[in-house]
Amino acid sequence: MTDLPATAQAVIIGGGIIGCSTAYHLARLGVDVVLIERHRLTSGSTFHAAGLVGQLRSSANITELLGYSVDLYDRLEAETGQATGWKRNGGLRLACNAERWTEVRRQATTARSFGLDMQLLTPAEARDLWPLMDVSDVVGAAYLPTDGQANPSDITQSLARGARMKGAVIAEQTEATGLRIEGGVIRGVETARGYIETPKVVVCCGQWTRSFAARYGVNVPLVSMEHQYLVTEPIAGVTPDLPTLRDPDRLTYWKEEVGGLVMGGYEPNPKPWAVNGIPEGFHFSLLDTDIDHFEQIMEQALGRVPALETAGIKTMVNGPESFTPDGNFILGEAPEQRGFFVGAGFNAFGIASGGGAGMALAEWVAKGAPPFDLWPVDIRRFGRPHRDTAWVRARTAEAYAKHYTMAWPAEEHASGRPNRRSPLYAQIAARGAVFGEKMGWERPNWFARPGEAARDVYTYGRPNWFGAVAREHRACREAAALFDQSSFAKFLLTGADAEAALSWIAAGDVAGPVGGLTYTQMLNDRGGIEADVTCARLSETAFYITTGTGFATRDFDWIARNILPEHRAELVDVTSAHAVLSLMGPRARDILSAVTADDVSNAGFPFGTARTIFVAGAPVLALRLSYAGELGWELHIPSEYAIAVHDALQAAGAPHGLADAGYRAIETLRLEKGYRAWAGEIGPDTTPIEAGLGWACRKTTPFKGKAALDALRGRPPAKRLATFTAGPDTVLLGRETIYRDGERVGYLASGGFGHTIGRAIGMGYLRHPPGVTTDWILTGRYELDVAGTRIPAEVTLKPLYDPDNLGLKS
Repeated sequence: MTDLPATAQAVIIGGGIIGCSTAYHLARLGVDVVLIERHRLTSGSTFHAAGLVGQLRSSANITELLGYSVDLYDRLEAETGQATGWKRNGGLRLACNAERWTEVRRQATTARSFGLDMQLLTPAEARDLWPLMDVSDVVGAAYLPTDGQANPSDITQSLARGARMKGAVIAEQTEATGLRIEGGVIRGVETARGYIETPKVVVCCGQWTRSFAARYGVNVPLVSMEHQYLVTEPIAGVTPDLPTLRDPDRLTYWKEEVGGLVMGGYEPNPKPWAVNGIPEGFHFSLLDTDIDHFEQIMEQALGRVPALETAGIKTMVNGPESFTPDGNFILGEAPEQRGFFVGAGFNAFGIASGGGAGMALAEWVAKGAPPFDLWPVDIRRFGRPHRDTAWVRARTAEAYAKHYTMAWPAEEHASGRPNRRSPLYAQIAARGAVFGEKMGWERPNWFARPGEAARDVYTYGRPNWFGAVAREHRACREAAALFDQSSFAKFLLTGADAEAALSWIAAGDVAGPVGGLTYTQMLNDRGGIEADVTCARLSETAFYITTGTGFATRDFDWIARNILPEHRAELVDVTSAHAVLSLMGPRARDILSAVTADDVSNAGFPFGTARTIFVAGAPVLALRLSYAGELGWELHIPSEYAIAVHDALQAAGAPHGLADAGYRAIETLRLEKGYRAWAGEIGPDTTPIEAGLGWACRKTTPFKGKAALDALRGRPPAKRLATFTAGPDTVLLGRETIYRDGERVGYLASGGFGHTIGRAIGMGYLRHPPGVTTDWILTGRYELDVAGTRIPAEVTLKPLYDPDNLGLKS
């Protein structure tokens, strides 16, 4: 049994593929690391994983992370001398109807955007690669030659050997009994074999992670679900180079194994497991096979591979796996506890993710930040509803069931709703609101008129809400629109040093007078944009900060952890205290002046200021700004007054053409104006210089990230954000490939439609290593790859719609 060291720079708890990969990469970085496993390596869920390795995801960085796994697996066996079972035999994905074929063609475009070679095939060409299948219902297929498969246990043991070779200590049969935390600081790990002093703990315990983390106030939203597959005896015609196969319309996946086939799937009625806790001693353990439940998958599989009907079944596996509410895994440092890192919830693609996830998590532990933007898997993407296990289980069951269903644009979840509701929920529901959900909040996406179906009908073409959003968009441009944005995350930063603290964290100038309103980015040390917020100065010692609904946990964590020790300042989340109504449009002042005695003229209430006014007896914090590109105010209202203010605005707005509007109209409006969205066009990997936001950053006084930003000024960046338009029949969704003079130079970060200009709009970065100059951008001829078809496009660096619509002169 391995001797335990008394100290380590980091301790990993859990010896599956994620823990071993993290140990391997930490050791490569020179970190003194110990991995402890309470039983044997792979004994949790790794040993029964199916082992398919696919790369393409909807995020470029997660695709890059999975591509790193493939590159690592290519060389790992030669490096360690331990067999991995890895082979690049390629991966096929089938489409069996027109909508699925559209989805696959768009996925092929995404792959090209991300630099992957994804080939579109005819049914006959797909059958040539996979001769055992019946393709009579297949419309087309996609093939990724660099996908593959691995033996999960072998590849984990190879990573463990590589970690040991580089100095890591791996101790099996060593249970972590607890953490020692003093004064909010991790001091070490208690084990059944002794104490290890360490400042950093990396919890990679699979489906045990949620309960272990909860002991220390850390929320990890995952639950266990049963997952079944079968393994056949050898079948004639199955060769070692047979590609992996995903058949989403039949809910199944396949891979070759020792001359036979592995077949499993994602049923629409999944079975949660361990609802009352995981049994003690559950190591190298499987569940009883549920043949009745698996029958629905088997019936689908027989239609694809007739040989399965006569094949011998070597074994059936029912192994519980950890799944998450959004189908993405969980990485990063917990916002609740410094030094507590998590790598868990891999949704049955832990083998595909293992190499890259371990690399990224190791860099996060060693360097304090991930190697690139990992927002889709960042632990800080979760919030209040994710603390309730029943809510997490309901949403996770839905996500599991949708694993192979169509991934529709703008699709909403149905489970666990309604949960968090604005004080105005009943009022706007009665007015025809069709709701979406984010971070548990019910939010109006669009409004249906009497006689219109008040529900989303999903498609890759023009959706049923297109006309309603156009109506709301035009109302905002021509009269006025009222948006319920109560779900905004809202923070209060207070203290004697609040100004100094915020001036260090924010790149914009927040040190102005009371009543000042500042749109600002918050940067990392590379100059990347970690947060995109609005700060209102309420007093000499208080700032009111607003940010997007989905960024509540992340932005709070970023601000709180970057308050310097010498600054006397405290951050408090006040989201639930205020409802928000955004009144936008050229008639907004007429409407607001009808409900308040306060001066809301341009002279009395200039753009970029904040002050308290009274509406219907309510003290309202009014912020003069706009994300719609029109004259307007965000009205932040104490929650108990929200209904009274809403009703007063509706009554006053009726003669002026005031319309209800939702979040999908906000998206079309901001695209026309060229406003950026965090996690869309901007994020930790993009700088304000590249995003065209350099004007919002100070050039003199210091702030976090300023040195990196200064180094970029005065020379053209290697990438730069631009706006593209295409014909009115084009549907842009984001990730479409951008071609300049026939050469691939980037992809769209977002896409939509401009109802004022009558054209499709997309925003994306143009990449040119020698430097992206204005002249280089404007002299090119552009096309966009939309589902395999190149569409002519026009480029601009200016807003597509930009009259004096903010009312700056009147």
